[in-house]
Formats: sequence, structure tokens, C-alpha cells
Amino acid sequence: MSDGATNVAIKEPGRFFALVLDTFRAMFQWPFQWREFIQQAWFIVSVTVVPTMLVAIPFGGVLSLQVGGLIRQLGAQSYTGATAVVAIVREASPLVTSLLVAGAAGSAMCADIGSRKIREEIDAMEVLGINPLHRLVVPRMLACAFIALFLNGLVSVVGLIGGYVFNVVLQDGTPGAYLASFNAIAQLPDLLQAEFKAFVFGITAGLVAAYKGLNAKGGPKGVGDAVNQTVVITFMLLFVENFIISTLYFQFVPSKGM
Repeated sequence: MSDGATNVAIKEPGRFFALVLDTFRAMFQWPFQWREFIQQAWFIVSVTVVPTMLVAIPFGGVLSLQVGGLIRQLGAQSYTGATAVVAIVREASPLVTSLLVAGAAGSAMCADIGSRKIREEIDAMEVLGINPLHRLVVPRMLACAFIALFLNGLVSVVGLIGGYVFNVVLQDGTPGAYLASFNAIAQLPDLLQAEFKAFVFGITAGLVAAYKGLNAKGGPKGVGDAVNQTVVITFMLLFVENFIISTLYFQFVPSKGM
């Protein structure tokens, strides 16, 4: 096995797992960096809210159109709202949230930490006895997870509004039937599962961004490569985590009957 394959298969996952353990251990160190946490949370909100809303509207509309057409062929158009709620709240909203957090916030975090690394600021912090994980990584990771919870709710609301407009206006659906069928299939655990997914996805995005940023090398080009790798690796991990969480959810939470 070549050194490159060994590095990808064994060394990199091992280093990332070690960073995860050290970061969770640093979470319980005092004092907590509230100022950094609030600044990072506000930064994430500023770069993700508008794109999230703009993505959620067509996402909900497309789902509503596709599901509405299928439901109409099956003769159950009155359940269009119920299927839209399940599709958007259970699956679409966590994925849209995670992709925006990873693509916008995660890449910016990686660039910030990576630039600090190549300017040797991280080494200077360690010389001064400051733990970079406690000072920089923990507030960013928790900010990603915290804001992802609210972005998930925003995507759900905007997506359902977009689905309602597309269904009623373009497919001549009945507004009352669309709204009345909301709780026919959907249930509260669906929303809780979506929020849990968003929280886990936010933590993953923050950890991957911190890991690639702290290991950036080679000058500005190395920072750019780290940002690209952050987005790709985060997307891959998010889809794997989504599959695992959805599988466990369907195994332990029974579906609601109509």
C-alpha cells in the first residue's frame, strides 16, 4: 500500500478523531469563550440566512410539484400537504441547512483558522500557554451547531410556504386541504429528528473546518486547498450521517398511520 493511500485510509481519520476527542475535552475547560461564540454565531447568521431562504423556496416548490403530481395520479390529492411536510421537515430541511452551513460558514472558518496557522499565530498561542482548541475551535463548533438549529426551522417554514404557493397556484390545489392534511402523516418526532440532524451536521461542519484549517500548510495555496477539502469532506460526512440517523429513526420510531 502506497504512502498516499495509507495517509488517506488510516492517518487522516486517526488525526481527525484525535482532534474530535481533544475538542470535546476542551469544551469543559473554563472560562468559556462567550465573546468568540457570539461573534461566530452572528457571522454564520450573516452569511447563511439569505442564501438559506433563497434555496428553501425553490426546494419546497420542486418537492411540492413532484409530490403533487404523483399524489394526483394516485387519486389522493388531499394528502399533498402531508407528504410535503414529511419530505421537507424530515429530510430536506436538515440537508439544506447542513449544505449551507458547510459551504458558507465552514469554508470561511477553515480559511480563517488556516490563515492563522500559516502566519504562525497558532504556534504563538501554544507558546503562550493558550489552547487553540479551547480558544478558537470550541466556540466555532458550538456556534455552527447552535445556528444550524434555527436555520433548520427557517428552512422548514420557508419551504412549506413555497410548497403551498406552488401547489395552490400552479397545480390548482385546495388551500384548505393542503393545510388540513399537515398532521395526517407527520408527527412531532419528525421535527425532533430534523433538529437533531441539524445539530449533528453543524458540529461536523465545525470540526472538519477546524481540522483542515489547523493542518493547512504551504502558504495561501495550502489554505485554498484546505477550504476545498473542507467542503468536499463535510458534504460526504453529512450524507453518511444522514443515512445512519434516518435508518435508526425508522427502526425505533413507528410511522404515523393515516
